[in-house]
Amino acid sequence: MDLQLDIFGTETSLLTHTERILAYSSDRVAWLRARSTGVTATDAAKLSTQRSIAAVARDKTSLRGFTGNAFTDHGRAREPHIARWVHDHFSLAPSDALFHSVPDRRHLATPDCISDDGTVLAEIKTTSKPFDSIPKSYLRQIWWQQYVLGAERTLFVWEEHFEFVPIGRPKHRWVERDEDEIAMLVDRADQLLSLLAR
Repeated sequence: MDLQLDIFGTETSLLTHTERILAYSSDRVAWLRARSTGVTATDAAKLSTQRSIAAVARDKTSLRGFTGNAFTDHGRAREPHIARWVHDHFSLAPSDALFHSVPDRRHLATPDCISDDGTVLAEIKTTSKPFDSIPKSYLRQIWWQQYVLGAERTLFVWEEHFEFVPIGRPKHRWVERDEDEIAMLVDRADQLLSLLAR
C-alpha cells in the first residue's frame, strides 16, 4: 500500500479520489458549509496577486457573499445539458462532489465532470462573448482542480449564448496540467488560509 505524510507529518495511506469526497452540491447546505472551511477552485480563480489574496479573505469572512445573477442562473440551468454533451462525446461523467486534496483537506474542488479514475476533468462555462483564448481566471480554476484531484488534463467546454439563448453546439479545448502554475496557486492558497486563521 502506498503511504505518504499528511499535513501533520503522520503517515497515511494514499486515498483514491472517491475516498476524498466531503459533500455534494445536491445537498447545498452541507456543500456550502464544507466549502467555507477551505480554499475552493472558485477562490483559486481569483488568486492572481497579493492584493487579491486579501480580497478573497475579506469575501470569505463577510456575512454577505455573491449569490448570483442572471448570468450565473443561466449557467446553472445550462450546465446539466452541456454535461450530457460532454458525457456523450468524451465519456466524462457529471459530478457534484466536493473533493479535498491529498496534501491538505482545506484545498477543495468541485469539478463539473470527471473520468472514472479521476485523472481527466471537465470544466463547463456559458458566455455571452466568444473566447479567443481561455481567460486566466478560468485557467487558475482548472489548474487548482487538477491539483486537488491529481488530474492530468481538463476539457474546458463553453457554450455561447445571445440574451440567454444558446448559439450552436458547445466548443472545447484541452488544458494540460501546469506544475509551476499549480505551485504558485498552492502558495497563494496557503497565504489565504493563514489570513483566514487570524
